[in-house]
Amino acid sequence: MTVNVKLEPGDIVRSRRGRDEGQLIIVIALVDERFALVADGDKRRFDRPKRKNVLHLEPIGTRSEEVANSLRETGRVTNAKLRYAIGQIEQRLETHAEEKGE
Repeated sequence: MTVNVKLEPGDIVRSRRGRDEGQLIIVIALVDERFALVADGDKRRFDRPKRKNVLHLEPIGTRSEEVANSLRETGRVTNAKLRYAIGQIEQRLETHAEEKGE
């Protein structure tokens, strides 16, 4: 099963495998076409990102422009910015689930 999804820095994804399975994380960089570096600003901080197989990442269709711009302009992003972006998306997903009656 190969899903040909093009990930970019700033994309928010859900981990499908490993200890962090089910958690939201942000793509920090792409190592090559097979691996990405991801962080969440909490357990996985920016200065020690996790190298993850892109097949183990599920795109949720959302991107943090603030994180993407920071990475593009300075090559860095603060851990607080990562936590804030993930918190915003989690809040939006919870609100959406409540509206659907789940």
